[in-house]
Amino acid sequence: MWGCRFAKTPVDLVLHNAHVVCLDGAGTQAQAIAIHQGQIVAIGKEHQILNAYRGAQVHDLTGATVYPGLIDAHSHLLGYALNLAHTDLVGTSSWEEVLDRLRSDHANSNDPWVRGRGWDQNDWPNPAFPDRIDLDSLFPDRPVALQRIDGHAVLANRVALAQTGLLHSNGVPGGEILRREDGTPTGVLIDGAADSLLSRIPQPSAAQKTQALLLAQRNIVASGLTTVTDAGLDVEDIALLDSLHKTGDLQLRVVAMANPTEANFVAMSERGGWRTPRLVAESFKFYMDGALGSRGAALLEPYDDRPGHRGLLLQSIPEYEAQLERIHRDGFQAATHAIGDSAARIVLSAYENVLGGPNDRRWRIEHAQVIHPDDMGRFGPSSIVPSVQPTHATSDMYWAGQRLGRGRIRRAYAYADLLGQLGMLPLGTDFPVEDIDPRKTFLAAVSRQDAERYPQEGFHLDQALSPHQCMLGMTLWAALASRMEGEVGSIEVGKRADLVVVDRNWIQMADPHDVMSSEIQATYIDGVRVHVISQL
Repeated sequence: MWGCRFAKTPVDLVLHNAHVVCLDGAGTQAQAIAIHQGQIVAIGKEHQILNAYRGAQVHDLTGATVYPGLIDAHSHLLGYALNLAHTDLVGTSSWEEVLDRLRSDHANSNDPWVRGRGWDQNDWPNPAFPDRIDLDSLFPDRPVALQRIDGHAVLANRVALAQTGLLHSNGVPGGEILRREDGTPTGVLIDGAADSLLSRIPQPSAAQKTQALLLAQRNIVASGLTTVTDAGLDVEDIALLDSLHKTGDLQLRVVAMANPTEANFVAMSERGGWRTPRLVAESFKFYMDGALGSRGAALLEPYDDRPGHRGLLLQSIPEYEAQLERIHRDGFQAATHAIGDSAARIVLSAYENVLGGPNDRRWRIEHAQVIHPDDMGRFGPSSIVPSVQPTHATSDMYWAGQRLGRGRIRRAYAYADLLGQLGMLPLGTDFPVEDIDPRKTFLAAVSRQDAERYPQEGFHLDQALSPHQCMLGMTLWAALASRMEGEVGSIEVGKRADLVVVDRNWIQMADPHDVMSSEIQATYIDGVRVHVISQL
């Protein structure tokens, strides 16, 4: 009766009967939220919100927990979308299983190229790289290109090598063509060589990309993600995302990083990037080295399991430093892939030279998997943001020690140490390298175990994050890393109403493994419910 004595303010949506965890840095919690025109206008106790606001829609969340919409700080949206049409090789337990999946998917296919992604030789009984001989036999007249799980290696058959001019190539800058004893290529191409082949495959049309993106969006919002970061796009693809946002077909918020090509430098500089309600493209993505799994990560000392080999640097250092100076003048953000300790040292030095001390540019080092102890303290003084993907640690832990040896593995995937540098640590998945599911990010970050609770004591558990830190890494800290904290990342009055509804409070779980049975009940972007389970 008390509420009836006052006129209620009309709003588009009221969410109530919820446990609202705002993740605003102040520990704010609430029971209800009022939303109007895509924006949060009030947060408070149940009776306060219901008495003060009249919603055109009112959603009773039946006691569920509400977090800010989850943010993936490092992923590959377009790559994930296009890969949905390729043969899924993730989780294959042998080379024979790879061949079986290809037979099943492509025996009667008319596709001009046989494409697949996700194989990882480290998961097989024989962890050596495969040879193309079986692909040559299985597809004697069709080109085959199979990307490794990390995207830094490709296995191609003879037809693909011949069509792309790599069959008789002597080498590719920044890459490696693995060879048999007789000098002929095995079909395995590392880093720059892999990129060279992939760049020569006919690209999908804008219509095909659009169809793939809309299919991908359904999977992503069902996982509770409201913002994703596409770490490396050409300007024409960024413009495609912008057009899909304008038509309303793409509701997912996107942070897009431009590839460092001359055409992209010019186009981004001329238009000043993009900052729209759902698209932020104000950064460039660089690659300093390859991946640890394919021994392309650049190390200060040789690989333990490949004596004399220190990985690959993918950039000319003078050219890289000139590019950093160029984007710094234009006010753009830099994000550089650096997995090995040698690559990280080079990037830290280059950033320090350009940034010149504390700043608010929020330049990022992506992955930061192996950091030398002498370099760990260099992030803070120049305000350099480490951006990591916790599932990489639990995917790599079975074999990473063989690559790095007993000493270096102790300082790899050091998330707690990295968090200590700036007091924030944005988290992502690197999908499609890893699964898009944020629950897996949470489990890996907090337990440092796989789903079967291996290893029992956790993989270097001293580097685990707390549940609260992990949730901040997937919300507010991820927004800060992309310079979006004024719009998203926490539940606060004035911010966009990007929200995820889950059936229990992940932060308060006694066992972090319970997160995998937790259910994403609903996802909201700008106050619009873009995903909901039937029983809510």
